[in-house]
Amino acid sequence: MSKLKETIFRGSAVAIVTPFTDNAVNYKQFADLIEFQIKNGTDAIVVCGTTGEGSTLTDDEHREVIRFCVEKTAGRVPVIAGTGSNDTDYAVSLSKFACEVGSDGLLLVTPYYNKATPKGLIKSFFAVADVVDKPIILYNVPTRTGCNITTAVYRELAKHERIVAVKEASGNISAIAELAAECGDALDLYSGNDDQIVPVLSLGGIGVISVLANIMPQETHEICALWAEGKIKESSALQLKLLKLINRLFIEVNPIPVKTAVGLMGLCSDEVRLPLCEMDDANRALLVAAMKEQGLI
Repeated sequence: MSKLKETIFRGSAVAIVTPFTDNAVNYKQFADLIEFQIKNGTDAIVVCGTTGEGSTLTDDEHREVIRFCVEKTAGRVPVIAGTGSNDTDYAVSLSKFACEVGSDGLLLVTPYYNKATPKGLIKSFFAVADVVDKPIILYNVPTRTGCNITTAVYRELAKHERIVAVKEASGNISAIAELAAECGDALDLYSGNDDQIVPVLSLGGIGVISVLANIMPQETHEICALWAEGKIKESSALQLKLLKLINRLFIEVNPIPVKTAVGLMGLCSDEVRLPLCEMDDANRALLVAAMKEQGLI
């Protein structure tokens, strides 16, 4: 397979949180977060993903958050809209809307709960890809969805001109290596796990879609930039320096810890929507300690 497709971004894309106040989206805080990200070197913004609590946004909220993010970003960095669903018709509708309002790309998660066979996965992703005019990043996160994209399925999906990249959050480095070997010429590869940025870059990846970047956008960008400059030791050293904090950001279900962290930093509200809830006190103390070590609070 030859790579004749466009690359949406290189480096660090923040999987941006969605601020809530009294269970409503706080657009003032959201605008401030977007400015904070751009000012601090983030390379792209992924909106309404897992970290953005897209699964508990109403349809109206989901569309407005995408539209608002595109408008406020104003072309300064690419905006990638999370428009995947376990209902393919809804994913089609939401994806078409995201394209219409100016998103630069789409992030499509595998169907969750009802899952899919390999044939169903291909048909579902193609149903979206056939009707949109923006590039698509596939999102593989089987620990959340119960549905994994195998290398054989990736090979078929890579044949579509609109499917250009993969966010790999399986955590399975062996499977990611196989993906890179089989499809690396046809699909850009992004790490979906902050603790595996450098390992994925070493396999030919070109960046990360990051939770850490919500609180350390410059440093997350720098891990990728150093690698791209050939400064492998420096990139690896920064990855390892941040590893404890990265692990603490996943001490409870994402985005509970990172929402707590942005709240502690005064960036936006720490409010999450049920079934997510506030952190356990002991885990919160561990997160606070790691943030203090990095000079964030």
